[in-house]
Order: sequence, then C-alpha cells, then structure tokens
Amino acid sequence: MQEHRINLRVRYAETDQMGVVYHGNYAQYFEIGRVEWLRNKGISYKELEEEGIMLPVVSLNMNYKKPAVYDEELTVITRLKYLGGVKIEFDYEIINEKGELLTTAHTVLVFVDMKTKRPTAVPEHLNQLINKS
Repeated sequence: MQEHRINLRVRYAETDQMGVVYHGNYAQYFEIGRVEWLRNKGISYKELEEEGIMLPVVSLNMNYKKPAVYDEELTVITRLKYLGGVKIEFDYEIINEKGELLTTAHTVLVFVDMKTKRPTAVPEHLNQLINKS
C-alpha cells in the first residue's frame, strides 16, 4: 500500500473548551495528508485545477479513538486505498507522539470536469504518476 506521513502540531485555535481538538478540524488534517500524499507523487491540486479537474470529497468517515490535545505533535498517515474509474479513495490514521492511535478515517474523492461539472475518468498521466512507485 502506498503510504505518506506528515507531522503537524495541534494549535490552540483547533481545540475546544475541553482542551481537545474540535472534531471538525480532523477533516483539515486529512486534507493536509491527502494533498501532501499527492504532492509526494508529483501531483498538485493547483495543477489539477489548471488542467480543468476538480477533486471534491464525496464521502468522509471518521472514527475517534482518543482525543488529540493542544501542542501535541500528530502524525497523519495517508494510504491510497483505491484508484479507478472516476474516483480515488484514501485511508488515514492519526497517531500522537506516543504512538497512540487517535483517529482513523476513509475518504472518497471524485474526479470532476470543471467545465461540465460531471465526473470524469482518472486522467491517464495521474494514473501513471500514482502507479509508478
């Protein structure tokens, strides 16, 4: 499975009144992981959009195991689950600096033609970049 890891530190503004990361912020952590996974493969969202391709999230499922807290260093692990047809799927894990599993997630994104706003096949050059390693 193709995997990428990125570290980030929980900022104060990302926490709620209980001192833990507000649940809505996890989607941003997964986006960071996904964007950097793609960048590591030589693919940028900016270039995709310049080519007329959007990649919206159509499904996000999360499971919270333990809370992340202010100033804790997190590792977002992003793994390609599926690529084909009009979609790409990723699995995620977030672990803390102690190696404890905090959160798991799964996203489904669809390749969409920006002009027609309709799903489109995975661009062949992306398929090649993703599958070359």
